[in-house]
Amino acid sequence: MPFCSQCGNAVGPADRFCGRCGAGQPRTGAGGDALGNITPKTASILCYIPWIGWVAAIVVLAAERFRGNRDVRFHAFQGLYLFVGSLMNQWVLRAAPWPFGHVALYHLVQLALFAMSVFMMVKAAHEQAYSLPLFGELAARSVAED
Repeated sequence: MPFCSQCGNAVGPADRFCGRCGAGQPRTGAGGDALGNITPKTASILCYIPWIGWVAAIVVLAAERFRGNRDVRFHAFQGLYLFVGSLMNQWVLRAAPWPFGHVALYHLVQLALFAMSVFMMVKAAHEQAYSLPLFGELAARSVAED
């Protein structure tokens, strides 16, 4: 059982203030590490969620917790590169004036990128670091540079 930081009175672990002197108590527990309960497997899967996985990838790459885990960082970089590929598809194929069915080509590439994301979520769930063509090579180089 913890004690008050001011008067030494016994306080509960969830108490924010001392019952005797009213002094505020320091916060303890897992509140300091937002990624404390996320396993490397879960972090890897989150990096591949289509259209929003880039947020998880940036958080994983910035987190001190996964700094030494090359597999999780590989998945984060590869998920980030898949997102960049999706952005490039939207900016180039969707917006460019093509004389032959650019909309069909845009949707085909977007479907392929979506399928790669789902495929990689399954691979990450099985804790396999599968390297996609082009994206995997870039991710491996990025992890090697760390």
